[in-house]
Amino acid sequence: MYAIFETGGKQYKVQEGDTLFIEKLDAENESVVTFDKVVSVGEGKKLKIGKPYVKGATVEATVIKSGKEKKIIVYKMKPKKNYRRKQGHRQPYTKIQISSINPTASKEEAKEEA
Repeated sequence: MYAIFETGGKQYKVQEGDTLFIEKLDAENESVVTFDKVVSVGEGKKLKIGKPYVKGATVEATVIKSGKEKKIIVYKMKPKKNYRRKQGHRQPYTKIQISSINPTASKEEAKEEA
């Protein structure tokens, strides 16, 4: 089973057990995070596509660590104008591992929505 979910303005295609780097989340290490903006869920030839999100579908992940990527140098220069700017940037990230994909809402949640 796989799912495509949205977080930090980006979409990720994941399966259970996958490890990925996403935009920084405000979550402690070893905590469980639930993503409810699931764009689609598929298993074999079955595919559920949301409008815009699949109702009741969630992706649960465990936060492994948070940190910053390697530094990149941003250098701006305009020739013949004596304009030079050098700046560094380290993008913050959160490393997560997908623990489960729930394609539909649980029976209790479905009763509450109805």
